[in-house]
Amino acid sequence: MKLSVGLMHVRRIVCGISGGVDSAVSALLLKRKGFDVVGLFMKNWDIRDEKGTCTTDDDRKDAEFVCKTLHIPFYEVDFVKQYWNEVFSNMVKDYENGITPNPDILCNRHIKFNHFIHHAKTKLGAHAIATGHYASTSVGYNLDQIDPQVGVSLLCAADTEKDQTFFLSQITQWALQKTIFPLGDLTKAEVKKLAAESGMEKIAKKKESMGICFIGSRNFHSFIEQYIEPRAGNFIDVDTGKVVGEHKGTHYWTLGQRCLLAGLSAAYFVCNIHPEDNEVIVASGTDHPALFTSSFITEGCHWINGAPPSNTFDARFRFQHRHRLINCTGHQEWHGGYNVLLDQPMRAVTPGQFAVFYKDNICLGSGRIWKLGPTLHEQGLKEKVSFPKDLS
Repeated sequence: MKLSVGLMHVRRIVCGISGGVDSAVSALLLKRKGFDVVGLFMKNWDIRDEKGTCTTDDDRKDAEFVCKTLHIPFYEVDFVKQYWNEVFSNMVKDYENGITPNPDILCNRHIKFNHFIHHAKTKLGAHAIATGHYASTSVGYNLDQIDPQVGVSLLCAADTEKDQTFFLSQITQWALQKTIFPLGDLTKAEVKKLAAESGMEKIAKKKESMGICFIGSRNFHSFIEQYIEPRAGNFIDVDTGKVVGEHKGTHYWTLGQRCLLAGLSAAYFVCNIHPEDNEVIVASGTDHPALFTSSFITEGCHWINGAPPSNTFDARFRFQHRHRLINCTGHQEWHGGYNVLLDQPMRAVTPGQFAVFYKDNICLGSGRIWKLGPTLHEQGLKEKVSFPKDLS
């Protein structure tokens, strides 16, 4: 991306520094562009695991190392309270209600692209912020040339394997107009190479963080029972209606998940959850028709740069970060959400997850999945379903 002459109106950029290679190279690139770069480390979690470890401690040290190496100021901010109230508490409530949430998407909307921006502007004098997400925008670095009538679109990254627009699909237009994504045109390999060449080899070699940040390497069942009391219930076979096992609570399970049921040779998978009856409905085989649906209804959708011009839209869709996109059509319902019809049945579409919509390389926005349409099993199909592995 080339800088325009007008860019000089945007001088100070507060770059989120996580201690990882992506945010480190983002700050490096901004500094090379001539910006006044400030590093800001964000603390969202402060509870140590059963070993007395909090990964935030090590990440903070690495973030400070990055800023020293790049000769930029280092600051930190505590958003633990905000994260607990606006992300984590809602996540726990969802699990209690048999819903599988996506806290990463909510963290981006409420914390990184709301509280972080406000802090950067009011406390650190930022004209804009930057993060290490693999994404781009329609204006690139030229935030001072935004046409209010046109707005800013969120674009997919060049590295399709690392593209993170899925996790940014709830970002507001206000926030997008104040954000730069320096890594949008780079691959992960190029990012690591730049870090190593710039005195940050140890950051380039650092193991990439995966999964939900506050769970870390812990078993999810062990983690969640610290916040939700176990409540014994039954696994019910969807074909026979018979009890085939017992569980400790519906909050431990999500659609499509395999259940290891004692004494049964067949592999069973979750196809429905009834929290009100404390029942988990299971199906025999990963390709059972009870695991597949061709439609669902969303809650009200968030459109990043304007809603579709009519009550119907055609787009491409995914509800898992690494799924390939498939075609869909959405029809707006009376409550503001959309009835989404898929071009092909999908396995384990899950209430609480976000349906993210795309047109070409533009991320249009997303809506949380509210409820599912009839499964293929409910429509009378008895045979196993053949489905692409990249949609499993």
